[in-house]
Amino acid sequence: MMNIKKKSILTAMTLSAVMALGACNSDEKTGGETEDKKDKLEEKIVVYSPHGKDILSKFEKQFEEKYSGVDVEWLDMGSQEILDRVRSEKNNPQADVWWGAPSTSFDQAKDESLLTPYKPSYASNLDDSFYDPDWNWSGTSQTPEVIMYNTKELSADEVPKDWDELLDPKWKDEIIIRYPLASGTMRTIFSAMIYRDFKDSDDPAKGYEWLTKLDQNTKEYSANPEMMYNKVAKGEGALSVWAMPDVVMLKENKNYPFDFVIPESGTPVLTEGIAVVKDAPHPKAAEAFYEFVNSPEAAKILAEEFYRIPTRSDVTDLPKWITDTEIKSMEIDWKVFQEKSDEWMKYWDENIKSGDKEIKE
Repeated sequence: MMNIKKKSILTAMTLSAVMALGACNSDEKTGGETEDKKDKLEEKIVVYSPHGKDILSKFEKQFEEKYSGVDVEWLDMGSQEILDRVRSEKNNPQADVWWGAPSTSFDQAKDESLLTPYKPSYASNLDDSFYDPDWNWSGTSQTPEVIMYNTKELSADEVPKDWDELLDPKWKDEIIIRYPLASGTMRTIFSAMIYRDFKDSDDPAKGYEWLTKLDQNTKEYSANPEMMYNKVAKGEGALSVWAMPDVVMLKENKNYPFDFVIPESGTPVLTEGIAVVKDAPHPKAAEAFYEFVNSPEAAKILAEEFYRIPTRSDVTDLPKWITDTEIKSMEIDWKVFQEKSDEWMKYWDENIKSGDKEIKE
């Protein structure tokens, strides 16, 4: 389900938070905002994002407090839905900033000339793997994918320790999954399962067989993440596969009975990104927002309060769950994902997904 939110009342921030999050140290063409630039921002900005209302509401309030003449409007929807929407709006763009999606989604958008290059002021603090060579997008966070489980339903010893264990018939009707066609996270996980054999065979057949067996154990495909969270929390299913930071956030912030297992054989680690939409109606506000939500101060807020692992190398004093967690990253050719993901997901939708499973709204 898509949430649409428009801000009408400002919430006060502390002066220190305003000063910290408002810090900008560059007036170069590549990034940071000067006071002159600040004064010339448009009166509105539209952000498309899958980050959810908690993150979007917080940064809306903070941005509007700093830029008091700018009204932030955001639409919360799946990353694939955003790509489809930006694509459909190509001749009449409505969005200014696309905040949040796997790098493969942004690469698709780049190939379709849907993005405007923007090199941020903090470019030197990003590893080469965290930005597009032409700066059509840059990475904001890293997202390992994991097996999520309900701790009231399963003990740590009972939980599958690797991807293939999810196919055991004992998990039939115990798995609830976010509908993958609308979700960049799920498309990546499904594509990774295909890619494991495809990288050597150049044939997706074994991957399709794997997804067929997973479908047989899947009770439901939920239309949005919140529905999936609620159903697993209620014990309607004991397992899912999802993004590690979201699982930690739900466990620690919202007291959901969740924990996770990092698959022993390795897991895809997504680079989440941000981009300016081509022909954005409010380009100056778009650049200001881009810089604002990726400042070191914002990165720390996202790490501490929203469990995002930053890509910037200059963010210090991160939470222990980040610094102490060892992730075995799956080796992936992301270009293959970009080229093949639509084909693979179309095959899944038309040939694998069980016809008797509703996409629950």
